[in-house]
Amino acid sequence: MKSEKTTDEPPVPRARWYEDACAAAHALDLVGERWALLVMRELLVGPKRFSDLRASLPGISASVLTQRLEGLEAAGVLVRRRLPPPAPVQVYELTEWGYESEPIFRALGRWGARSPGHDPSLPLSAASLLLSLRTMLDPDRAAGLDARVGFRFGEEGYLMRLAGGGITFERGDPGGADQVVTGPPSAVAAVVYGGRTFEAQEDAGALRLAGDRALARRLEGLFPLPPKAGLPAGTSACRPER
Repeated sequence: MKSEKTTDEPPVPRARWYEDACAAAHALDLVGERWALLVMRELLVGPKRFSDLRASLPGISASVLTQRLEGLEAAGVLVRRRLPPPAPVQVYELTEWGYESEPIFRALGRWGARSPGHDPSLPLSAASLLLSLRTMLDPDRAAGLDARVGFRFGEEGYLMRLAGGGITFERGDPGGADQVVTGPPSAVAAVVYGGRTFEAQEDAGALRLAGDRALARRLEGLFPLPPKAGLPAGTSACRPER
């Protein structure tokens, strides 16, 4: 009797695949195209419409976004579904396997933050900020803290819970949180990573705060960035060419 094949053919075209048995190489086959990982990053905070993804990734074109969504769907990383009334719109959502990628983003983000060429002043999406907060939180500094922090980033709302030395978050109305921060993600990043204070950002009109001021002050020191990697003698940090 002829034996059956034990593996299926890959669900995406193989013209540009590495043809390497290494599982890491196969992962890059699936998500290594430009923008693919950033599309996944945006969906790690929950389902989004096509227009939401474009707004969060201002450098991507509609055609490229369509291609990446189709490729990730074919690979089983995400699915399309239609929300029920009263908002019957199509959204994209990571599969259970797709959500398993978050530790990769957290490890890659911490590694990338050590680059001498990393520029934290560049544009930052809500998903980027929330994932970075979960990545950079110092459990020792957050010991004993049990608090809810709400964020309003334009039309997007998130509720973040700090407890047990970790962070969870969900999309939704942040009203009722111990502290609610309203403003762009970059203005929040300037506080937690750039050395500014929430009070200074509020005075400058960059952010609005409501709630526990003592909690806001404590948040300022909970997210230390890792030390920069050393460079070989005679070299200087630079950003890679596009």
